[in-house]
Amino acid sequence: MSDLPFGDGEYRRRQEEFLSNMPIDSLVIIPNNQVSIRSNDTSYPYRANSYVLYLCGWSEPDSILTAKFDDGLWQTTLFVRPRDTKAEIWEGRRVGPEGALQGWPIDNSLSINDAEEYISKKIESGLKPSAIIGIDSKIDDIISDSKMSDIPDPRTLLDVMRTVKSEAEIDVMKEASRIASDAHVKAMRATHPGIGEWQIQSVIEGHFIDSRSQWSYKSIVGGGDNATILHYGSNSDSIEDGDLVLVDAGCEVHGYASDITRTWPVNGKFTEPQREIYNLVLEAEEAAIKACKVGSTWNSSHKAASLVLAKGLIDLGILDCTISEALGENLDGPFRNYFMHGTSHLLGLDVHDVGGGRKGDGKPGPTLESGMVLTVEPGLYFASWRDDVEIPERYSGIGIRIEDDVLVTEDGPVVLTAGCPKSIDEIESLISKGD
Repeated sequence: MSDLPFGDGEYRRRQEEFLSNMPIDSLVIIPNNQVSIRSNDTSYPYRANSYVLYLCGWSEPDSILTAKFDDGLWQTTLFVRPRDTKAEIWEGRRVGPEGALQGWPIDNSLSINDAEEYISKKIESGLKPSAIIGIDSKIDDIISDSKMSDIPDPRTLLDVMRTVKSEAEIDVMKEASRIASDAHVKAMRATHPGIGEWQIQSVIEGHFIDSRSQWSYKSIVGGGDNATILHYGSNSDSIEDGDLVLVDAGCEVHGYASDITRTWPVNGKFTEPQREIYNLVLEAEEAAIKACKVGSTWNSSHKAASLVLAKGLIDLGILDCTISEALGENLDGPFRNYFMHGTSHLLGLDVHDVGGGRKGDGKPGPTLESGMVLTVEPGLYFASWRDDVEIPERYSGIGIRIEDDVLVTEDGPVVLTAGCPKSIDEIESLISKGD
């Protein structure tokens, strides 16, 4: 039957907390993701909507989770695909409404074929839709035809809840961090001059699959100058002797993501320029991790990393100015020519998790609380092909990022990905030993 990561009580607790803050005249509607076509009749691997996973753990497509207040209680109804022998012969067994009711934390279950009529009638009876739109076009049409209200979008409440992880969620994220750490270690041991970026990717993602997980985002494996491209994704070049490789790869366990970046020399030995930049980035990361304390502002880690990087760029002669000039008034000074991204994002059911903190999302970052999980990932990038800034010849072609997943606790930050080595000595030792 069900393969839920948490017990019934965990899901019921989430539902109760969420629904207790919803107006009793609302009809909550959360459609699951739809199957996405890759080409012709071939689809992409399916991944359920994070909000549905969070509230009831249901992971089949063509489904909708609803809730309404009835007889003094909130009642959840899950609409799922009905049993269909012919379809199941081709596509696999379905749980069906009866199985869903027996194995999942819901109050009622009906066929997805009844969803449109059910939702239309409930709206006609006076319930006001509180829905996540943009997923199911038919449901969107029903809602758009109804009288819109000031009932909040479900995400308004759920995003706040998802920001702080329960102990049960943290345990799953520890497992995702362990698997991803082991995968990076395997990749380091398999590395040698001339190896293909795709071969490193296969080692890492093969370990994910072997561990019954899947990647949480498309793996980045950039050798040499490719490491200076932040979202490099082709993973199609060979990596030459003397080059670094930057690997940004994480896995997903029961929907919960890990996110690790490590950078290492494919020949097992950092050159002196590589060592200088690597140690600077590592120092910045360690300072940023220390800043992840309960009560700290969201940008504390970014400020800590930026200060270290700006001072280091001056000490290495890359910048010729004061620290305050390098940082700029709003951390937008010339040090940003080499460190273009943010230092942290929240992590959970989405690799860039809900709750604020992402640059450009229009939301102020949250104050750090115990139970939050975030990444810490400073980097420096000296792309040889750039003509908009001066790239010192000594560091040309070097791109280094170091990223860990950090749990905020009352006793200080806990690095969930501590099993993935990051000191120069550890990395060189791993690669020299090989398989």
